[in-house]
Amino acid sequence: MKFQKGEPIVENKRQVKVAVVQAGSVVMDKEKGVEKAIDLLEQAGVGGAKIVVFPEAFIPAYPRGMSFGAVVGSRSDAGRKDFLKYWKNSITVPGPETEQLGKAAKRAGAYTIIGVIEKDQEYSGGTLYCTALFFGPDGELLGKHRKLKPTGSERLIWGEGDGSTLPVFDTPYGKIGALICWENYMPLARAALYAKGVQIYVMPTADHRDTWHATVRHVAAEGRCFVLSCNQYSTKSMYPKEIAERPEFADFPEEMTRGGSCIVDPLGNYIVEPVFGEETILYADLDLDRIAESHFDFDPVGHYARPDVFKLTVNEEKQRVVEWG
Repeated sequence: MKFQKGEPIVENKRQVKVAVVQAGSVVMDKEKGVEKAIDLLEQAGVGGAKIVVFPEAFIPAYPRGMSFGAVVGSRSDAGRKDFLKYWKNSITVPGPETEQLGKAAKRAGAYTIIGVIEKDQEYSGGTLYCTALFFGPDGELLGKHRKLKPTGSERLIWGEGDGSTLPVFDTPYGKIGALICWENYMPLARAALYAKGVQIYVMPTADHRDTWHATVRHVAAEGRCFVLSCNQYSTKSMYPKEIAERPEFADFPEEMTRGGSCIVDPLGNYIVEPVFGEETILYADLDLDRIAESHFDFDPVGHYARPDVFKLTVNEEKQRVVEWG
C-alpha cells in the first residue's frame, strides 16, 4: 500500500503536544464556520499544540435532526431547498476555504485535521462527501480522507468515498491517519490503517453516546496507537432560526450534541477522559515511546499477525464514476 509523507523528517521526536477541539459548527454558514475554525486553531497553537484535531463535518455542519424532507418513496420540495443550502455552504478541495485553513495551520505551526463537507468538483458537482482534511505546519494541504460508508440517513446527503483516500502521513511526531465516526466499526478499514503503521489515530465523530468510548478504547488497544477522538458540542441556538424553530425540532433538547471528546493511550487508558457539556480544547502531551512499550506483548501487524492465515487486500485505485471508450 502507498505511504504518504508529511514533511521531511529530520529527527523522530518522541514527545508531542496535541489538542482536540470540542466545539460546535456555525450551522450552514461556511464563511463564519471557517472563521471559527481559524480562531480555535490559533488558540490551540498558542497553547503549544503541534497536532490539532477538529470534529466530523465541522464546516458547515453535521446536520443533526434534519430530515431533508425525505421518507421512503418521496422527497419534499422544502427538503431539496435544505439540501441546496447545505450544498452551497460546503467547500471544494482545494479551494478558497482550504487556502484560509492552510494559512491558519501555518500560523499555528501545527498539523491540522479538520472535518468538512466536500463538494465534488470532478464530475457533476452535485455530490457531497464527509471528508477529513490534513494540513501540514507549513500550511500545505497534505491530503484528505473521504468517509467510505455514510451511516443511516447520512446516505441521503453524502456520497461514498473510495480506497484512494486512505492516507497515513509520516511526520516528525509519528504516523497520522484518520477514520470518521462509524467507519471505526469496520474491522478491515481499521486494519488498513494499522497495516500502514498508524501511531496517532484520529477519530472525528458525531457519536456522543457512552458506547462510543468503548470503541475508542478498543481501537487504541487493538492498534497499539494513541487515539484522539473529537466530537462537537452543539446546541439548537447554533442552528439558523428557521431550522431550529421547526415542529420536528420541538422534542429535541437544547443540547443537540453533548461532546465526549477524549484522548487515549496505546494500552486503551484515558489520558484525557471524555468531556461533556461544553465547548473546550483538550490538551495532552503524548510520549511516543509508549507505543513501543505497548508492542511488547501485542503488535497487530507485527509479531501478533498471522499473514500465513489472513491476508488484507485494499483497493487504493481511484474509482471513476463513468468510464469512456
